[in-house]
Amino acid sequence: MSSKNKIKLFFMCAFLLSIFNSSAQDWPNLNRYQSENEALVPPNNKEKRVVFMGNSITQQWKEIHPDLFTKNPFIDRGISGQTTPQMLIRFRQDVIKLQPKVVVILAGTNDIAGNTGPSTLEMIMDNLKSMSELAIENNIRVVLCSILPAYDYPWRKGMEPNLKIPALNAMIKDYCTKKNIVYLDYFSEMNDGNNGMIAEFTTDGVHCTLKGYEKMESMVKPAIKKALKTKPRK
Repeated sequence: MSSKNKIKLFFMCAFLLSIFNSSAQDWPNLNRYQSENEALVPPNNKEKRVVFMGNSITQQWKEIHPDLFTKNPFIDRGISGQTTPQMLIRFRQDVIKLQPKVVVILAGTNDIAGNTGPSTLEMIMDNLKSMSELAIENNIRVVLCSILPAYDYPWRKGMEPNLKIPALNAMIKDYCTKKNIVYLDYFSEMNDGNNGMIAEFTTDGVHCTLKGYEKMESMVKPAIKKALKTKPRK
């Protein structure tokens, strides 16, 4: 290898290493919405602000079906690929400090997929509980969603989401009952009968089509209204 090529290789490696280090230093991706959060004005007394916390399913909602967010005082704070521990770290910044009346939490499928390492259902549930409890302590009502059906993950086969998702959803529902939190059961309405998602609702068995988001919108709006009237137990 020539000296010139060695220098190019050195700088390329240094560049890639800097990207890796930058990503590793912001594991929860706190920078993702920092500028948008800073630009957001506090809600007025009449505004019933709602924050949607989640992963790519939430992030793509605003991209594929933006009307829900442009025509309502709803704020999308989904980040693709994220797991519940990452969301828990950024929960104060991306939810509490925005002063919403309600938070809609849809999370856990990436934990089952192992996106940030092995995770038991109990670990996922602990993070969902922690986010919910943080919200309640800050006078924010909670809509805790079931995980959407997925028979398998296209990016990581063999993780058995068709079995684990229903088990986790049962845990979420039980927690909501105990805490008097609104449980939003997307799973039952979007299940194809084999614990996968109905074909017209999904692009790849996990993520949603426009019809999928329209179905979710028809369910989340009543759930938000219910949450505004439901006082959770501490």
